[in-house]
Amino acid sequence: MKRIGIDVGGTNTDAVLVEENGVVASVKTPTTRDVIGGVREALRLLVERLGGNAGAVGAVMIGTTHFTNAVVQRRDLAQVAAIRIALPSGRSLPPFVDWPPELKELVAGRIYMVRGGHEYDGRPLDVFDVSAVTAAAREIRDTDIRTVAVTAAFSPLVSDCEAQAAEILRTEIPGVHVTLSHDLGRIGLLERENAALLNAALIPLADNTTRAFSDAVEGSGIEAPLFLTQNDGTVMRADRARAYPVYSFSSGPTNSMRGAAFLSELDDAMVVDVGGTTTDIGHLKAGFPREANRTVEVGGVRTLFRMPDLLSLGLGGGSLVDESRRMIGPRSVGHELETKATVFGGSGLTVSDLAVAAGLVSMGDSSRVEHVDPVTLSWFVERSRAMIEEGVDRMKATGDPLPLLAVGGGAFLVPDQLPGISEVIHVKHAPVANAVGAAIAQVSGEVDQVFSGISRAEALAEAEALARSRAVEGGADLETITAVEIEDLPLAYLPGEARRVRVRVVGDALAL
Repeated sequence: MKRIGIDVGGTNTDAVLVEENGVVASVKTPTTRDVIGGVREALRLLVERLGGNAGAVGAVMIGTTHFTNAVVQRRDLAQVAAIRIALPSGRSLPPFVDWPPELKELVAGRIYMVRGGHEYDGRPLDVFDVSAVTAAAREIRDTDIRTVAVTAAFSPLVSDCEAQAAEILRTEIPGVHVTLSHDLGRIGLLERENAALLNAALIPLADNTTRAFSDAVEGSGIEAPLFLTQNDGTVMRADRARAYPVYSFSSGPTNSMRGAAFLSELDDAMVVDVGGTTTDIGHLKAGFPREANRTVEVGGVRTLFRMPDLLSLGLGGGSLVDESRRMIGPRSVGHELETKATVFGGSGLTVSDLAVAAGLVSMGDSSRVEHVDPVTLSWFVERSRAMIEEGVDRMKATGDPLPLLAVGGGAFLVPDQLPGISEVIHVKHAPVANAVGAAIAQVSGEVDQVFSGISRAEALAEAEALARSRAVEGGADLETITAVEIEDLPLAYLPGEARRVRVRVVGDALAL
């Protein structure tokens, strides 16, 4: 089946057409300020490269940093009403308590804390206060707020309170967008609530963006279902991505790692992805990025849901270089590289300029950087090497030598030898590995909750059935779904053979 993969980065938008045996065609174009223009142009160039006809395409997969950038740059975020169902406990640390002040001021709308929720063993914490949620809904209705995040104590175990609150909100407020925390996060209340709040703040932007992506695909003459990539290297249907934009926060680097695995046919390796703005370093395990098992910060907000374990460095092809202070990045010219870099006639000295002067790569007009003195070049080569070497050392979790896959448009910065690395491999199509990763992605479904009162076998079977159901909701072909991760942990201090079960399944995207 033919698939088109698109990755919208901070500097470039890449597109590829992939068939079973590999990459058929690829294009790279600067990312536009509105994001959508770059996607349209990438699709136009790809279809043109294919002779004006892409043929029968089974699916279009898009990865974007648009939602992450909105949080980091404090833009395009909606005001959110927060409803926490956890009293009588949980009053001392209200919603938004640990958010950066400027982000809280932008996003925090009304805050309501009501009685309800559950204990860790599934017992009610208190009787769910229906009247308080109804009153809150009516107050919200009289404001301009139309996105609400609902969080209940231990809702990943028992989601009844959140479901009842959502029903009340949708009855009282026509057109309201409701995010339920148990759909996103895991057990920790504050981190799960933060994920729900961020998701709710992004829903209007996600709605506009996914619709624009769909219009761009249709406008290119391609008839295929649209999927957006997720943090774990899988994809979800565009309509589901519209409701859960936080699942796409780290999809760009993840796409690059999955693409590197596909292009190299290696499942266990370190990956260094050098883009235009950052260098992302991670560890491939069984063909997927190693997952972070710790709290992850996004724009200064602590969250806890599935995210790849990555290290991002302020080193990219567009990173600005300060000669006098001997500093590389973190500021970057981003998508304006081809107008602001010295080799293209601009006045800014970037990593790409020094790489051209050092003979690492050829682009633009090399005569424009002939004035750079050898001492600066020597410092630049050593400093960029040291940044990558230190990053790889931090992310490598084993003492055994591993191969390293160098991908991204700035892969020329990765040295040929590094400590603890058996071989540095520059794969074919490395500059568009991110788009390749998007094109080959499968659909996933995950369950992470506590089961009690049933046997271990029954708990595992129920968890896998739930995960399969979620994968189908995300657009997976039921016949292709397989379990890739099954974990269970007995909770001896709870009655009824309680155990925490985590299951993740993947399947091929269901084509037209």
